[in-house]
Order: sequence, then structure tokens, then C-alpha cells
Amino acid sequence: MAHAVVIGAGIGGLTAALALARKDWSVTVLEKAASIEPVGAGLAVAPNALRALDVIGLGDEVRKLSAIQGQSGIRVPDGRWLSRTTAENAAARYGDPIVLLTRSALVGILAGRLPQGALRVNTRVASVDPATGRVTVPGAETIEADLVVAADGIWSRTRSALFPGHPAPVYAGVTSWRAIVPLPVVTGASETVLASETWGRGLIFGVMPLAGGQVYCYATAKVSAGLRAADERDELLRLFGRWHDPIPALLDAADPAAVLRHDIHCLDTPLPAFHAGRVALLGDAAHPMTPNLGQGACQAMEDAVVLADRVSPGKGLSAGLAAYSRERLARTTPIVRRSRAIGRLTRWSNPPAVALRDGAMRAAGRLGPGVALRQGDKIFVWSP
Repeated sequence: MAHAVVIGAGIGGLTAALALARKDWSVTVLEKAASIEPVGAGLAVAPNALRALDVIGLGDEVRKLSAIQGQSGIRVPDGRWLSRTTAENAAARYGDPIVLLTRSALVGILAGRLPQGALRVNTRVASVDPATGRVTVPGAETIEADLVVAADGIWSRTRSALFPGHPAPVYAGVTSWRAIVPLPVVTGASETVLASETWGRGLIFGVMPLAGGQVYCYATAKVSAGLRAADERDELLRLFGRWHDPIPALLDAADPAAVLRHDIHCLDTPLPAFHAGRVALLGDAAHPMTPNLGQGACQAMEDAVVLADRVSPGKGLSAGLAAYSRERLARTTPIVRRSRAIGRLTRWSNPPAVALRDGAMRAAGRLGPGVALRQGDKIFVWSP
């Protein structure tokens, strides 16, 4: 039986391990952290990613966690809508909803299906030989692999080793905050919090209901890289505390210790390939993108099932990796660029420019919900 080593037990790596195991690969997953319990944040699983999960038999389990109902769309800080649709219209158009859930919930679902003994935590990879597939870990131990899947994240050491002269990810010009708030403790918030993203001058605030009576909040601000506040919740209240309901109540209810802040980086220059020798790059290791389309994890799941299919036993590893690289570069490059372009729009802070941007979005919104929905066609209408 052919052996695959997956570097990284994030969503992309776990999906790849499961997809490869279903194609009769023996799989070992190496994770440098002491456990695979991720930090608390939300995650959007779009229709395209649900179809990827169908390949490994987990799509329906995730669909059960869908919590978005009724209206959703883009608003301005006083609460008026720029554009909106409904979750029901979106599901009708694409055959599936967008499921919002915690990252830990999805990781738990994926990890729970790994073959017994496949996961090794607290194992940092020292080097990978793309010619032989030999993986070296601390203690001079080597693991022989027919295929190595590098799902080691945005600052992938494997990517740097395979393409040492390629530009690194760059700062996208915004920092981000994330928090999960229990809905019952939110004073003044109803049990039907609407999914929305509110655009201000260089500021964004997103409100997304989750299953289990929770709300995922995220925000971005146009600031210099590396800045941090003594209390990040206080910083959010300073920036967004006068915006429309239920944003102030959500921030009041947030646990200051649970508010996460990270600068956003992306890879502006696409890699020449997503593979070298016996090594395939996947997810953020291959195509780090801004979160503006909610497609980072979704594209990693797509990568995983396409890779497993192309390198199925009997198809030839070299030809399969070349096909994977070619197909996924063509698929992900325009998505990375489009997400980056939207991210630039959110950074606008000049009042006339913001008024022009908002006016254009409002005019498009008046043409009906189908206009907003059609923007997702090239992303969501995908099948493995």
C-alpha cells in the first residue's frame, strides 16, 4: 500500500488525509502542536466546500449545523442595507446553504474519522526531500513516503524550501479580530440575529449566527502591521461601539480574553506550481488569501479531494501531481485575486470614495437579490 505523509493537521491537511485514505493510501499526519484543538473562531463552509466534504462522506454531517436563516447581506454602520438576499434564495440557487460553524467543530468532525494511529502530534518536520519523499523529524527519525502533502499553513516552511526565490506572503493592509459570543448573554439581541457584514470607512464588522446559540463576530481595520492594544475588546468598542445593533451588545458580551487579533497576509504572486517531486502543496501553503470571500478553508478542502483523486493508485504519481497543480492553480488564482480586490475596497476611508462605493453597491442591490447571488456563481458552482 502506498504511503502518504501529511504535514499539518488543519482543515486542509485533515481533509487530505481522509480523502487519501478513501483511495487506499496509508496515511500519517504530522502536527507540530501538542494537540489539534484550534483556537476559537468561526468558519464558513460554502456550497463548493460541502461538495468536497461529500467526497469523504461528511457533507451531510456539516449541513446539519447550518444556522443562517432569513435575510443576510451588507450594511452600513447605521444599519441600513446596501445589498441583501436570503439564506433560502442562496440555497435554492446553489443547491446548498453556506454553513457557519466553529473551526473546532469542523476539525473535530474531520479528526474523528482519521484511521487509528494516523495522527502524530508534537512532531515538527525538519526537512522534506522532494525527490525521495523522505521526511525527517526531530531525533533524526526519517519517515519514508510515496507522497508528501504540505498543509503547513501560510508561513509554510515546505513552500519556502521548494520555491526559495518566490516572494513571501505580504501584509494585506488590515488587521483582524475574531470572537465567539454566546447569544443568551447578549442583552437586547434576539434569538434570530441576522447574518451581516457592515462596511464603514476602512472598517468591517461581521455578525454570523452559529449553531448552538452562539454568534461569530469578526472585524477588520486599516492599520499598520504589528500594532496591538492592551485590551483588544476595548479597541473593538472604540472602533465599533456606536455602530448598529446588535454590534455594541455583542462586544459588551464578548470575553476579552477570547478576542483574537491577527494581521492578514496573502500571496500576491502565484506560485509556478503546487508541487515539486513527490511533494504537493495544499491550502494556505499553496495559495494564502485574504478572508474577504470566506474561501480560505473551502479552497483547501477542494484541493484535498482533487489531489486524492488525481494521485489515485494506478494513475501515476508524477502525472497526477502535474494535473493537480495545473487544475488547482487555474481554480485558485482568480479567487485569490478577487478576494484581494474586495479587501482593497474595504480599506477605502476617503469619504467621497466610500460614498461612491456604497452607492454602487446600493444600486446593484436595488436590482434584486439575484444580482448579489450571481457574484458567487464562479466560486460556489463547483463539483469535484
